[in-house]
Formats: sequence, C-alpha cells, structure tokens
Amino acid sequence: MKALVLAAGKGERLRPLTETIPKPMLELGNKPLIHYPLLMLKRAGITQVAINVHHLAERIQTGLGTGRSLGLEITYAPETVLLGTGGPLLGLRGFFGSEPFVVANADTVMDLDLSAMIDFHRARGALATFVVTRPANMSAYSHLEIDHDGRLRRMRLLTAREGGFEDFPADPPTDVLEPYMFCGLYICEPQVYEMMPPAPPFSSMKGLFAPMVARGMPLLGYVLRGLFRTVDDLATYENLKREFAAEDRTHPSPIRGQGETGKR
Repeated sequence: MKALVLAAGKGERLRPLTETIPKPMLELGNKPLIHYPLLMLKRAGITQVAINVHHLAERIQTGLGTGRSLGLEITYAPETVLLGTGGPLLGLRGFFGSEPFVVANADTVMDLDLSAMIDFHRARGALATFVVTRPANMSAYSHLEIDHDGRLRRMRLLTAREGGFEDFPADPPTDVLEPYMFCGLYICEPQVYEMMPPAPPFSSMKGLFAPMVARGMPLLGYVLRGLFRTVDDLATYENLKREFAAEDRTHPSPIRGQGETGKR
C-alpha cells in the first residue's frame, strides 16, 4: 500500500509565517508538522509516499529530501497550479497502481492506529473509509453522517453561507445518523478512479465522494477515539505548540506508538 500526503496549500491563514515557511514545515514538538502524518504512515508499514507540492515547494523538498532519514521513499508531485484536494490523484494513478491507497493531510496530528483502520476497511469491503471524530464545535465543520453500522449515509458540506450546508443526498435517510467531522485521512480503493472527474481541479469531498454517498455506494466512517489536532490558523498553531511543550515536560512524545510494523 502507498500513500499521498497533501502539502500543496498556501497556508494563507498562517501568514506571515507561511510567507517564508510552507505550512507543512512549521515546527511542532521539535519536528516539522508534516513529520506526524509521515511517521504515522511508517508505523503502519507504508513507506512509499507521494507528496504534492506547490507553495514554497523547494523548502519542502529540501527539508524532506528522499525521505531516507525517516525510513521512507518519497515521490514529489509538483503542481504549477493548485489542483484541489482531489486533483492530485489523477496524476498519481500509475504510482498507486491497482492497490488501495491512503490520502492524508500534512497539517494534522492524530493518535490513530492506522493498521487497525486498514484492517477495518478491508474486512468491510468499503470503496473508501474516512477517519472521523466529534469535536465540541460540530457546527463549524462539514458533517459526515454515519449509521450504527459505520456506513457513511450522508454528507452535509459546509457552504460559504453562515450555517448553510449542501447535502448529499438532498433528502435525509430515515435511519438515525450520527454527525462527525472528517479528520483529513482516508483509505481508498482503486475502483474509485472510475468515478473521478476527468480533469482537475476538484475537491475530493464535493467532486468525488459526496456524489458517491448520494448514490448509496459503500463508504465507511472510522471513529477516532484518541488525540486529534489540526493546524487551521495562527491561533490553533500557537495553542498546539503550547500544548506540546506542556506535554513534553511530563511525556517524551505527545504521540504514542513510535514502533514500526511490516510493510503493507
């Protein structure tokens, strides 16, 4: 199994920091932010990783190099124009081949047992499985609504209009559904390529997965019970740095489980 880490964004809400440092390379807990998803992938035995780059791309490529120092083999996917969260997948079809693959955000820290999630995904026969959690401020995020079997039955995508959602499907199912937020990582089967828009840019959620949910296709939610943090803006970045600094005074690592497993 291989993976893509999304690292091409401009990080505009972290200016002025991101005028000279790309968001994935901002320091957190004495390492670049992007190291957290990369090391999570490595712990699950995923060592072949593509990274899409655009804003200050050379800083990311110089900082990570081939990935050898992390025990990884990194392939870079440069974007002359931004392709959206789904667009990079089109150019990486040959890289992923006929196997399932993982897509992860570069700005997220989570205590996820990715190996267990992969087993869950395979056992349930899903086309895609999304890590989800329940934040205190659920109204600030798009909703992935899950039934009691873990099936993703409805997406409510937050719109620019305050409090507004675009729903897929438009009419809610009659089942009782629980709303969660997407944590920025999913596992995907290669068959999903047949349902992608023909050309970028496009959003993975609105352009690809929301129509699949509306058609009742087998997508799943995997509920994260452990730590989840994401860097959205300057305030969340500063808060997270303080949290990690406080944690380091009592624990050597805020994210547990640094051991390796076999390749997948």
